[in-house]
Amino acid sequence: MPVSPARTAAFEILLRVETRGAYASELLHSGICEKLSSADQGLATEIVMGVLRWRSVIDSAIAEVSSLNLEKLDPEVLIALRLGTYQLRWLERVPARAAIHESVELVKQARKRSAAPFANAVLRKIADSPSASSFQPWLIGAASDAHSLADAMAHPQWLVQTWCNQFGLEEAQRICAYDQTIPVTAVRLSTPDAEEKLREEGIGIAAGNFLSRTRRIVSGDVTKTQAYADGRIAIQDEASQLVAALVGRGQRILDCCAAPGGKTSAMAERNPEATVVAIELHSHRAELLRKRVRARNVQVIHSDILEFSAGELFDRVLVDVPCSGTGTLARNPEIKWRLKPEDLNDLQTRQVAIVQSAMKHVGRGGRLIYSTCSLQREEDEDVIQQAMHASPEFRLIPVEEELKRLRGEGELTAESFTSLLSGAHLRTIPGIHACDGFFAAILERSK
Repeated sequence: MPVSPARTAAFEILLRVETRGAYASELLHSGICEKLSSADQGLATEIVMGVLRWRSVIDSAIAEVSSLNLEKLDPEVLIALRLGTYQLRWLERVPARAAIHESVELVKQARKRSAAPFANAVLRKIADSPSASSFQPWLIGAASDAHSLADAMAHPQWLVQTWCNQFGLEEAQRICAYDQTIPVTAVRLSTPDAEEKLREEGIGIAAGNFLSRTRRIVSGDVTKTQAYADGRIAIQDEASQLVAALVGRGQRILDCCAAPGGKTSAMAERNPEATVVAIELHSHRAELLRKRVRARNVQVIHSDILEFSAGELFDRVLVDVPCSGTGTLARNPEIKWRLKPEDLNDLQTRQVAIVQSAMKHVGRGGRLIYSTCSLQREEDEDVIQQAMHASPEFRLIPVEEELKRLRGEGELTAESFTSLLSGAHLRTIPGIHACDGFFAAILERSK
């Protein structure tokens, strides 16, 4: 019996994520899945994201019944075991015999035939164990410290400990719980008729939580709509849209780390008469940026912001730096298994260098908006402190002022936005807010 297309695709994606450092969200929309039916696409996505979200819990279940140390297993064998275990423990609608048989067949197809009896034995033991689904909601509240929370919710202990230290145990519980869920798809309305077009195409939508241009997708595949193909809407997390809104109005706008272009497009739409310069370090991402950003007032430049030179200064500069991405683990769960504590220092060094370079392009009275999709203080408040210490001509503008402006202009629809504030900064927290975790700070150069 051949392996189903969905499981074959899931196996290939998980193997690339494990061995090549690829990202699942990109591969799920690549050629690997382009010929899958809607049902197979859904199953492949469910398996891939489920395995990545619950990897440590899955590995513990495998280790309990395995005669071999997991570190000694070939990647192909371990991936097949994870794939089978997830189906056995989480997907009640999948027959155990199918999950076991096809996982063993994947081992054989990967030219690891000698490991097939071992894989079969392990998965049968897991199937025969009394455990139901490995996720029980009560485990979240029962976790009394970072250690037990990390174990129950499949997160690295060091990472959960930083959240407990920074936000407290209760908020850390909510972050971890959100990371283990399927996040809502949010879109930005780019044209006045976009909402009507979505409804005509049978897409169920609801208002955003913060912004007037945001809609949450309740039902339907928005990527299959003509509204999406025509550029009437853009898929973009609401927190990301909020950061772009904080940039405000300007005549010359610089986006220092622009790809994939969601914020670039949002700023260009909000400032149709402005010149928007989008800088991207990597040539292939710069080319992708040119294809994705349809606004005519955007100029894409392939350059390193550390070396970029412009003839004129800018009145608005967005510095959405490369970061750990710990605010996006619901969408990119593989990040939590790759990130190490020591990585944060390296990222911070790079982030400070980028900000200091960007500061040179801010005109008198202009503003620099710094943002990350990280929850880590090292990449957020600490970077701002270092940058301002080195450049005393910049002052911190309370984000609250800009949120009041946005509400006065009708862009911010939330009646209360106090939960979005972290001192003078913006911070969205997964589980507290139904979106990714973003940090933003506004710096203004003296006139």
